[in-house]
Amino acid sequence: MKEIENNIDSQNLIASWQQVSKQMTQACEHAARQADSVTLLAVSKTKPADMIATLAQQGQQHFGENYLQEAIEKIDTLKRQPETKGIVWHYIGSIQRNKTRDIAEHFDWVQTVERDIIAQRLNDQRPAELPPLNVLIQLNIDNEESKSGCLPAQLPDLITAIKGYDRLQLRGLMIFLLREVRMLLPVPSSYLMRLKRLMQS
Repeated sequence: MKEIENNIDSQNLIASWQQVSKQMTQACEHAARQADSVTLLAVSKTKPADMIATLAQQGQQHFGENYLQEAIEKIDTLKRQPETKGIVWHYIGSIQRNKTRDIAEHFDWVQTVERDIIAQRLNDQRPAELPPLNVLIQLNIDNEESKSGCLPAQLPDLITAIKGYDRLQLRGLMIFLLREVRMLLPVPSSYLMRLKRLMQS
């Protein structure tokens, strides 16, 4: 009975993933973008390694985690399996100084860099045998008190600092949109232009 339940759960998981993938492809077509220009990040926090393996075998490559110890256990388990060792791991949680070494050693991407001291520690603790760590700056674009992240006025200095670290590769910004902006999806072009100007500042 348990095996039957697991099979049903796997089928439902795959069906949901296929539906999301289809919606992404349709959105890209509507926006006249190449489908491979957008990456689907499957947030796998609290989910077991076998669920991640199921999606990886379907072609899902990028997974996001924010509970560090749980993530490390899953990463160590899955990298030993031939069909899942190519997974690209993203750290999407808040970063404390005592977490940087484990993050630098186990992840391919970090999406939540908001301070130079964290960037410096990630750079210094990235193992030499691994490629540079891909990082996104978490930007609190609307100066919301309830949100963490680098403020727009601080962004140019943080960009400059990260570009100076050999073991980090700055890949862009990570932002949380205001609820009223999310309700306007697709995001207004004026908002996107503001992001572009900030990144180029």
